[in-house]
Amino acid sequence: MLLHIIARGKIGRSPEAELVDRYVKRLTMPHKITEMPEVSGKGGGGKLPPQAPGTVTVMLDEKGKQLSSIDFARRIEGWRDAGTRECRFLIGAADGFDDAERANADLLIAFGNMTWPHMMARAMLAEQLWRACSILANHPYHREG
Repeated sequence: MLLHIIARGKIGRSPEAELVDRYVKRLTMPHKITEMPEVSGKGGGGKLPPQAPGTVTVMLDEKGKQLSSIDFARRIEGWRDAGTRECRFLIGAADGFDDAERANADLLIAFGNMTWPHMMARAMLAEQLWRACSILANHPYHREG
């Protein structure tokens, strides 16, 4: 299954980009990152890449569920084992997503109640994807507390 991060805004050369790169290099599942333009004040700009059948869409959103790392890994495992071809992770621009966009997602997740800059959210997602792959491989990286 392809893990596909689709994010608004260009990360460029930054500490966040280094973190994203560090974790995606370690992923054991196929992966891809697509950056979408961000139009000032609107959040949009450009269309999402075409979605093939068998795709699951996960949206990072302040109204989403807060999952533990284990629960997140088990969701990925379930989709993978069910034959899902691609799991898309959408990260919006500074203004987030509207209700119509949220309604089209298969799952909304949040990294806590705090507001995070979308570039930090990208780094946090990359780390959680690496952690999920580690959990599914029974690697000792993840320590349940």
